Amino acid sequence: MKFTKQDLLTLLIGLFLFASCKNPDGVGLDVDPGNAITGTLVVSDVKSQLVEETPAITSELNRYPLGYMTDPVFGKTEAGLAMTVYPVSTSYDFGTTPVLDSAVLVLKFDESSTITKFYGDTINSKYSIDVFQLTNKVENYKSSDVQAINNTLLGNFTGKLAPNTKTKVFDVIAGKDTLKTVPAQIRIPLNKAFIQANILNLGTAGTATDTKFIEAFKGLYAKVNKTSSTGVGGIGFFNFTGTDSYLQLVWKKVNSSSGIDTATVNFPVGALNSNSKTVGIAANIKHDYTGTPIQTQISAPTASYDVTYLQGLAGVKTKLTFPELLNFTSTYGKVIVNKAELVVELGDGAPVYPFNASQRLSLYRWDIAHQPGSIPDYTTFTGSTGGDALFGGYFDALKNRYIFTITSYVQGIIDKTIEDYGTFLAPTSYTDFQAIPTATSAERAIIGASSSTTNKLKLNIYYTKIN
Repeated sequence: MKFTKQDLLTLLIGLFLFASCKNPDGVGLDVDPGNAITGTLVVSDVKSQLVEETPAITSELNRYPLGYMTDPVFGKTEAGLAMTVYPVSTSYDFGTTPVLDSAVLVLKFDESSTITKFYGDTINSKYSIDVFQLTNKVENYKSSDVQAINNTLLGNFTGKLAPNTKTKVFDVIAGKDTLKTVPAQIRIPLNKAFIQANILNLGTAGTATDTKFIEAFKGLYAKVNKTSSTGVGGIGFFNFTGTDSYLQLVWKKVNSSSGIDTATVNFPVGALNSNSKTVGIAANIKHDYTGTPIQTQISAPTASYDVTYLQGLAGVKTKLTFPELLNFTSTYGKVIVNKAELVVELGDGAPVYPFNASQRLSLYRWDIAHQPGSIPDYTTFTGSTGGDALFGGYFDALKNRYIFTITSYVQGIIDKTIEDYGTFLAPTSYTDFQAIPTATSAERAIIGASSSTTNKLKLNIYYTKIN
């Protein structure tokens, strides 16, 4: 029989495929047929256990949480903001005999179009946000740190929140009211007598330096009034990196030539350090899981469950273990892992507004000191174009699942070149992959657990046996 070069090439490819595929019916399962991986498929067990997060560090964030929500599954979550106010310039002069007309705390919603700037209900819920003076300047930044406040109410906002809607306000410029369009924001009028006594009456000596002003004024604290708010609520995220979050002061002063002038100034809330990171802002986050399935699993972590839970704002995460990988070589022989995918399916069906599934999950590992570190595949992929997408973790709304590609990690555990001290799933901000407790995402997900009969966590391993 005479073979052409093309015939011989086809024959060799066919022999390779048949030799490497011990389970042809399994090849290509759970993957796009156009990207099917050749080799033997093993669906390996993944064990899961719910774990409470440690407190998050809330300094130098690109956005900060504020709100209160009641989730039927995850219980109650509250986020308050401690805010340092800075003088607009050193030795700022309010003029002769300044008398305050108004003081408004302006908090700008995060404007990013790719992330959830508000998690919860903006349709039916009404929010009541109170503002107080801090007893001490902001120095503690863990999400569990309680910021002491003076209990005299300085200001309140009550109403629905519109994080996606720009608004129009009157701005005082040279004594004239000018209508302008501003980013989506919350505007909270503050007590005039308090601001008069604690800012305008300080004079230039009080604003001589940032340190002197902060020592005198301390700062402001905003939190949701749970009694006056209605509905399930939600958590908004606010940006302090620009000039759109501030304390606006409007006052009258004596002008020796023209009588009385009206002036306005914006004192920044928060500041940027040398690395362009926000400082002077801290978030206090509280979770109450009383009477929820979250508390059930926290109290009995070794029991079997059909679902497990993930929650941002330093809520809960899920620890994963891969028991079959430790003896994989003994069972299947020495192998090359062609591809390994961790498949994470929702455990309670399609999510329902306002508690939608997290847009993105993080997957990371502990090192020998139980400090968070990256999965090798994440490090590899993020160094290339489209790396985050290749690593995965983004929510697939059509199939209600997340998929991570962890080929190198699985190969390392099988070959015992990587020790699995703990692997974790947790929510993360859509644009900021974090291997630490997050304070920039309030999203949550209910996913299938190791004991589930339907949406079980699974690890698809496509491998080729070698000598």
